[in-house]
Amino acid sequence: MVSTALKMTARVARRKSGAGPRIAIAAAALFFTSQAVFAQATPPPDPPDETWKDLAEFAFVATSGNSESSTLGFSNKLWREWGPSKFETNAKGIRAESRTAPRFAVGTATDFEVEEPDTELSAENYFLDARYDRMISQRFFWFTSGSWMRDEFAGIQNRYTAVAGLGNLWVDTDRRKFRTDYAVTYTDEEATVEDSPSNDSFIGARASAAYMQKFGENGVYDHVTIVDENLKETKDLRVDMTNAVAVAMSARLALKVSLQFLYDNRPALEEIALFDTTGTQTGTVLNELDRVDTILKTSLVVKID
Repeated sequence: MVSTALKMTARVARRKSGAGPRIAIAAAALFFTSQAVFAQATPPPDPPDETWKDLAEFAFVATSGNSESSTLGFSNKLWREWGPSKFETNAKGIRAESRTAPRFAVGTATDFEVEEPDTELSAENYFLDARYDRMISQRFFWFTSGSWMRDEFAGIQNRYTAVAGLGNLWVDTDRRKFRTDYAVTYTDEEATVEDSPSNDSFIGARASAAYMQKFGENGVYDHVTIVDENLKETKDLRVDMTNAVAVAMSARLALKVSLQFLYDNRPALEEIALFDTTGTQTGTVLNELDRVDTILKTSLVVKID
């Protein structure tokens, strides 16, 4: 383009020898000025954002006085995308303490002291995972992940899971995302009770779906469902479903409400004391825990990038 413009300038200069130099200089100045303006009007595309990003959630409730309790909840999501790859890690935890026994008095009817029982742990669970995704095509990917969880009140001392599979990215826009994936799993579970059937290692199959929808300028709805099937004992079916709504208060702060359902068709066992009709403890028995747990959480979300 530059050589063509210079040739045209030379031709004009030869035709009008008297004004040739001035016309050549003016034409060259006009050409280079137009190229500079065009370059400013169409800047090169920005490079992809490959920095680490983080979302942290905090929730804390405490009471004192006539009742005493405290509940702490937290979660953190750290991820990075580069090219066709994505790495993500999540950490979650809930810990609740409360005074479950009533106050009691020591002394006589006219001279006594009130004793306050100590608070006891009433709920506690922790979860940690890491996942790597690699796009094969625009809508198809493979992934692998590993996780650990502990929920002693659900009878789980430790559960380790390794996952590998494939997935489809059906919708991927700024306002809506939807993906499904299908995987083979290996689970090694240690229960809190030695004789529990949950003390086992097995191969399994997993299917999951994740959906995100933005509404308005500040709202986001998230849904995740994970279904795990124990291929060694098909009665052992587990479902983890979470629905969440977040509303942004600023570019870095949001309020979030989430409701999680945990279903286990073959729950773990707990060991409880056995009393006779006179109130005397005669031993212990194994009792099957509930199949469904629910976790409702309201938290403050902090975005870091």
